[in-house]
Amino acid sequence: MDTIQIKDKLFTISIGREEIQKEVKRVAEEINRDLEGRNPLFLSVLNGSFMFTADLMKYITIPCEVSFVKLASYQGVASTGTIKEVIGINEDLTNRTVVIVEDIVDTGLTMQRLLETLGTRNPKEIKIATLLLKPDKLKVELDIEYIAMKIPNDFIVGYGLDYDGFGRNYPDIYTVIP
Repeated sequence: MDTIQIKDKLFTISIGREEIQKEVKRVAEEINRDLEGRNPLFLSVLNGSFMFTADLMKYITIPCEVSFVKLASYQGVASTGTIKEVIGINEDLTNRTVVIVEDIVDTGLTMQRLLETLGTRNPKEIKIATLLLKPDKLKVELDIEYIAMKIPNDFIVGYGLDYDGFGRNYPDIYTVIP
């Protein structure tokens, strides 16, 4: 499907599943190399990163653990600017290497809030792995070690990303048609 409709918007394919998988595998290989011997805790940010996390873990070959956190900052097609923590972290992070797995970093405000929250739990180090980065939309400075792809400031759906809860199920990424 080259074009899909979700609610009142049309979307066209912008990143195919083969390219996504190639970049996910590349990121996993970098993590395997960099974090060998550290037993990292991968902290997947729900809901959007569920597909990225699942695929990333298929290529992670080092001993590790996976957990989930849910933060919300989107409503419709725009960030609300207000970040609400919905589901917390139950693991002891003291002296752990934590890898935050995010679907997309755009303003960076959600990631900044999560870094602040995790920092109070005394991890040894925190690394960020994101499927997508919108460099032109960043409002805060972040050190993102693992970036699968940089994209323009377009509204997208698919591969875990949604429009009002719809569209997460597509294996490709689609961009809204203005």
